[in-house]
Amino acid sequence: MLNTALRYSHELLSDIIEIGDQVIDATMGNGNDTLFLAEKVGTSGHVYAFDVQEQALINTAKKLKEHGYDKQVTLFLKGHETINDVLITDQTIKAAIFNLGYLPKSDKQIMTHERTTIIALKALMDHLVEKGRIILVIYDGHEEGKTEKEEVISFVSSLPQEKFSVLSYQFINQKNNPPSLICIEKKKARKS
Repeated sequence: MLNTALRYSHELLSDIIEIGDQVIDATMGNGNDTLFLAEKVGTSGHVYAFDVQEQALINTAKKLKEHGYDKQVTLFLKGHETINDVLITDQTIKAAIFNLGYLPKSDKQIMTHERTTIIALKALMDHLVEKGRIILVIYDGHEEGKTEKEEVISFVSSLPQEKFSVLSYQFINQKNNPPSLICIEKKKARKS
């Protein structure tokens, strides 16, 4: 069976994340990706997780503590567009993940937007190591989600192929707008 976008996102990250890496959960939500990342980086690595909703922070902190992974994670009650305010200038990250849309079982008026997502992507690409990956799982079953998806795809489609590879993965024959996935991988610099 083909993987869902969410399951495939974890495969793509598992392929590259190692113990000791620094990674980002740009939209912590209920903490599932944050926990996944914390397990992958171990106690010598670190996860920086962002969300604008206090409930997301509470849910994630609880989940991390229950599983014993709260020491290697810093939670921020901030939007992902503030990533550059948190990372130091020459700090590198191995991977980042976004789940674009709104937090399930919460206020559907609070959602991600293309403007802040693209600001975050630009910041992350400056910190991404060679062969590092940024994953976007895009939920576009609502009007704002469709706009965000279009703008994000337009942005990543324009990335220079000499520096980045961009993968698009989605089911095109399914009902109810299943999420799609974008993976940005930073290429190894060519020697001149």
